[in-house]
Amino acid sequence: MRQGLQRYKPGVKTGTHLLLSAFLWTAVGTLMLCRGGLLLSGQYFWPVLLVAGLFAGSLKSRFILDPVARQAIERIRTFRDGTCLGAVYSVKTWLLVLCMAAAGGILRGLSLPVELLLFLYLMVGWSLLWSSRLAWRAWLDSP
Repeated sequence: MRQGLQRYKPGVKTGTHLLLSAFLWTAVGTLMLCRGGLLLSGQYFWPVLLVAGLFAGSLKSRFILDPVARQAIERIRTFRDGTCLGAVYSVKTWLLVLCMAAAGGILRGLSLPVELLLFLYLMVGWSLLWSSRLAWRAWLDSP
């Protein structure tokens, strides 16, 4: 029975895992930056908010997400070809992603000042987008 189920497993090469990781970080970062960009219009202090969000996002990228991305890349490089596509992230990381998505939904539901939401979207979006460069580089260097 187990052997029969194996043929339905979406097993892929290591390079595909790296590509998926890079794509996910880029897509989510871009989505968040776009949401922040939509909130920028009509804000009197938008240049200050933009610079502050990008600066904070750069710090978050450098000190928090870059080490996480490097660790994920090294984990993926230990995979054998044929490893399930969902293994791109560990169970712990997938749970963290779900918690962050839920937290984002809760934040949107609260009546927070639009400037704070804008700052958070820009900071998190930029940090994800900037740190995705590590996975893109690893994918380009993969055999």
